[in-house]
Amino acid sequence: MQPLLVSPSLDDLIRLLRAWRFWVLGAVVGALIGAAFYFIVPPPYRARATVNVDFNLEQAWPKDTDRQQFYYLERETRKLEEIAWSDPVMNQVSSQFSIPVEELRGGKLQLSQPAEAGWHFYADDRDPLLAASLASAWATAFIVKANDEIRAGNVNEFVTLGLTQSANLPITRSVPLSRYLLAGSAVFLTLAVFAVLFIRPQGQGDSKVS
Repeated sequence: MQPLLVSPSLDDLIRLLRAWRFWVLGAVVGALIGAAFYFIVPPPYRARATVNVDFNLEQAWPKDTDRQQFYYLERETRKLEEIAWSDPVMNQVSSQFSIPVEELRGGKLQLSQPAEAGWHFYADDRDPLLAASLASAWATAFIVKANDEIRAGNVNEFVTLGLTQSANLPITRSVPLSRYLLAGSAVFLTLAVFAVLFIRPQGQGDSKVS
């Protein structure tokens, strides 16, 4: 018989909420499906290089002027962030690895929320070694360009940068297995609930969920 889309009754909702076995089984089945997707089509690897950024507030603003310090940090952070994604830096990484700039900016490279202290330069790729090389090259190119801008007076002279992590980089999957498990459970349960509440074979009365 062809399934019909019907509106659930209050009794249907109550039975569904009480059916703890349904929720447990659905969560387990969904998690298994999510795990299968993770291992069959795994996410790319993600490598992380780290650059230490020190704005040297004590030297740049000797007096205790919080408002001026705030604007100083915001302005210099914005400058450095623009340098990280600038054409010279992107073109250098692009030419080194023969990867289009559009692809680099389109998600292959990612910059952590910039602030004082460690800036994390992430690179994603199916090849873990290439991901590590990309992250290291990007961080290095950023430091070189940023130091050029500091010498040119375009970035405050008190800003200092140092590459603290460029070799033996930590490499993980860009999306953890736990997120696949959670997403699989959520999607499967959503579809299952929709099917139980709204779809029934033609001519069939109310079905019970136990």
